[in-house]
Amino acid sequence: MLSEIAFAAGCFWGVEKNFEQIPGVVDAVSGYTGGSYDNPSYRQVLDHRNDTSGLSQLLEKNGWKDEPKESEKITNHTEAVKVLYDSKLVSTEYLVKNFWELHDPTQVNGQGNDIGNNYRSAIYWTNDDQKKIVLETHDEYQKLLTQKGFGKIVTELEPLGKFWSAESYHQDYLAKNPNGYCPNHKTGVKFADKGMIKEKLSETYNEHLKDVILQPLDGKEIVVIESDSYCPYCIAFKEKVLKEYRGSIPVRSVFAHNIKGYKLKTPTFATPTILFIENGVEKLGFQGYLAPNEFYQALEKFKLNS
Repeated sequence: MLSEIAFAAGCFWGVEKNFEQIPGVVDAVSGYTGGSYDNPSYRQVLDHRNDTSGLSQLLEKNGWKDEPKESEKITNHTEAVKVLYDSKLVSTEYLVKNFWELHDPTQVNGQGNDIGNNYRSAIYWTNDDQKKIVLETHDEYQKLLTQKGFGKIVTELEPLGKFWSAESYHQDYLAKNPNGYCPNHKTGVKFADKGMIKEKLSETYNEHLKDVILQPLDGKEIVVIESDSYCPYCIAFKEKVLKEYRGSIPVRSVFAHNIKGYKLKTPTFATPTILFIENGVEKLGFQGYLAPNEFYQALEKFKLNS
């Protein structure tokens, strides 16, 4: 089962790199969330980093109240990473505990020298099970921190609202720039047990495709070559693309060895492989995962080149 949860722990470059290396994490996307304005850009989030709306709300809870300035009416977004994961491979508990250990959750509006509300610590859940784990591990980690002389956790704990993906140059930044800035702000305080994580699954996937033999349709179709074993990118493609697809061109899935009578150019050993076909002849082919925008760009090209 795939689930999503978002974490904010300072600069999102390092947070993204940390989570995408965990087995069972299908995708990690840097972006912005937790704010009160739409379509944030990196520049906007940076410009609002010293706005004090969050501080004003905190003071008001404690009996202090003053007329807010115009800038204080804005709640800024924080740099966050939305994590898509397979709970058969990695538990929510493991990911959340990894988050607590990854940074200093007692620092207000920042991590180390990265100062501003855009670097604030936060977890944004998407279901009640995640919320329960977040709150329980918060209390558990607070006890561990207190024992080591740290202060109170100030992490924002909320359900995930609208999440805006960051600009393309921020995605996989440290993979593209291995010498990039990636500070370590861990407290060094660790849980005794972080929860379940597996390297791989032994179960067979896509049992329903085992006996499916695919032969060409008349006209256009999209064929997705899938795997009979665990394939996180196949799962991500189904969840992020096919689940929302409502087009008129039919989409069918098959194992590579069960596709018959087609004239193909693209090798089918990789999964997923996405093939755009007309009357049994491949017009476009892609090995590997296609993001939604990439899929629809290819689909448009396929339609225009008929």
